[in-house]
Amino acid sequence: QVQLVESGGGLVQAGGSLRLSCAVSGRRIYSINAMAWYRQAPGKQRELVASAAYAVGTNYADSVKGRFTISRDNAKNTVYLQMNSLKPEDTAVYYCKAESADSEVWGQGTLVTVSS
Repeated sequence: QVQLVESGGGLVQAGGSLRLSCAVSGRRIYSINAMAWYRQAPGKQRELVASAAYAVGTNYADSVKGRFTISRDNAKNTVYLQMNSLKPEDTAVYYCKAESADSEVWGQGTLVTVSS
């Protein structure tokens, strides 16, 4: 049973940085087809922020390109989202997702608040 635990959220001023972590248990991340970060702002739908898939590489939402970076650490079985030059519109709950051929697992989310 794959489980995901996000951490690293918090309050940061505009222009600042945060690094989110997604610790994966129950399966090695190198055996998971794709790992992704999504976010959901108040009153809005959940949206894809970044993904890393062995088949197609990395992909980013236009709104975060050049500011956010997704990465994997196979040794730590952890996926990261480095967020730089944060903007108030980046405020949201950020979720980690693991996608495999036979399953899709979400974490519980971590709140990121960017003040202006």
